[in-house]
Amino acid sequence: MSVISLFSSVVRLLPSLPFKRNLRNATLRSGIIRRIVGGVLTDDERAEYLGLPDGCRIREGAKIISPENLVIGEYCWIGENAVLDASGGLEIGAHTSIGISVFVWSHSSHLTNLSMDNSTGSDLIKRKKTKIGRGCFIAGPSVILPGVTIGDNVLIRPFSTVEHDVKSHSLVGPSGVKEGVFTEERVQRMISLHRKKI
Repeated sequence: MSVISLFSSVVRLLPSLPFKRNLRNATLRSGIIRRIVGGVLTDDERAEYLGLPDGCRIREGAKIISPENLVIGEYCWIGENAVLDASGGLEIGAHTSIGISVFVWSHSSHLTNLSMDNSTGSDLIKRKKTKIGRGCFIAGPSVILPGVTIGDNVLIRPFSTVEHDVKSHSLVGPSGVKEGVFTEERVQRMISLHRKKI
């Protein structure tokens, strides 16, 4: 018996629940069921189940909104309770880690609220593609706002809000951006120092 068939059986047993049969709810419900099933898998199994590329891992509680609009590279890690909003388009390069409780947005619905028109499918929802490069580390909790492009080899410290584009090799913290920090030479020195301490 498939998960969908099982769910349909449960719905028939609970006629008093307000299940609405429309395309939007069917799509949302499918994602909910996938998250429930994914909850019993390990991080690498969950990534494979969700169709992510080789080497990817996604921890429990992480959520991908509009996964059909997500383009993600190999060997990415997504931490617990991270939210990846791909509704406006989201690209994440290979070997990038999205930390625990990081929120990456590609849409904003603030105009629906300010205009008192917070309805499903409103044309006031603003969507912008968000891009994160290869070899990035985004520590949580941090927030990446819609439409931001982050270059390659960028480290974002905890509690950062990224609202502007970030050049490759930068260090981002709550107090600002330092460009050109993670040159190849510096990264190799950091690796050498680390291995000497082991």
